Amino acid sequence: MFEVKVLDNDYTKCITTQKLIKEVASENGITIELEKVEDAAKIMSTPEIIVNGKTVHTGNTPDKKTILSWFKSLCCPADNNCC
Repeated sequence: MFEVKVLDNDYTKCITTQKLIKEVASENGITIELEKVEDAAKIMSTPEIIVNGKTVHTGNTPDKKTILSWFKSLCCPADNNCC
């Protein structure tokens, strides 16, 4: 299971980003726990996405290919087809 945090104060970007992350996880059989964080003091650039404690993305809404690449790089960096 992956712990995913979306740090964002922009409602529209945050909802879109969360939706894309959920879709990618569902489409690829990846189990996630998704949390939204709105604490402005913790946010560097919106949206900021943290997976398993590591910042993987900042600054814009990612596409599905990018989102899947985070999970793949964290679960099996040597095998592109593991998840």
